[in-house]
Amino acid sequence: MEPFDPAPTSLVETRLALHRLATYVIAPARYRRTERFGLRSTEDGFGTPQFDGRRIRVVGGELIDEREDDVARAPITSLSAAAEFLGEPIDPETAAEHDSPPVGDSDADLGIDAAASLWLGSWFNAAFDALNIVRADAASVDASEPQLWPGHFDPAIEIGDENHRGSYGASPGDESIAEPYLYLSAWWPDRLNLDREDPIWNATAFVGAVLKVSDFPTGADPVETATQFWLTARDALAQA
Repeated sequence: MEPFDPAPTSLVETRLALHRLATYVIAPARYRRTERFGLRSTEDGFGTPQFDGRRIRVVGGELIDEREDDVARAPITSLSAAAEFLGEPIDPETAAEHDSPPVGDSDADLGIDAAASLWLGSWFNAAFDALNIVRADAASVDASEPQLWPGHFDPAIEIGDENHRGSYGASPGDESIAEPYLYLSAWWPDRLNLDREDPIWNATAFVGAVLKVSDFPTGADPVETATQFWLTARDALAQA
């Protein structure tokens, strides 16, 4: 995969707006039919897996509703407009987490910047590719399937035994770190003998490891970078 271009200056605003759209409109549409709300990376963006012959996804500034051979597209404006286009009500509860942004004014324009949305699509695509490589590695114990959790708005998996289990993910940015970053968050650090002097355990908002996108090696394939980061962190956690 080609290295990431510099993130657009509108990335944070677009990320927050798309987080609201994913959490309060897109994910609940899947949940009503399947009682599952996990999302996936899709072509140049993110959306639902297929359910009942349907798939909902975001690409740039467009919302796309695929129903078998029928594909409808609409520009992303407000939450209300998205809900009307999809024929799905806004749901403020089902997919929300403690770190989800508020629903806000459902009639206000979300202010999506298409370039920033496409950048996030590349981030999610790279994360899913790398997470699938990591979960397939023989040393990844009891690895879960990658999901883009709408409440946190990050692709993630879980790996490890009952003492060395952790969450491996790719945040698009949050209150603790504004820029996108990779992470491993250890579930039970108090059960382990983690050497906090080891520079790999550099996270400050939780016990674990992070790699900011601004610290990716210049010119490197982001899938390879993410894969190596997670494998290295996994091995360090397993040995603790």
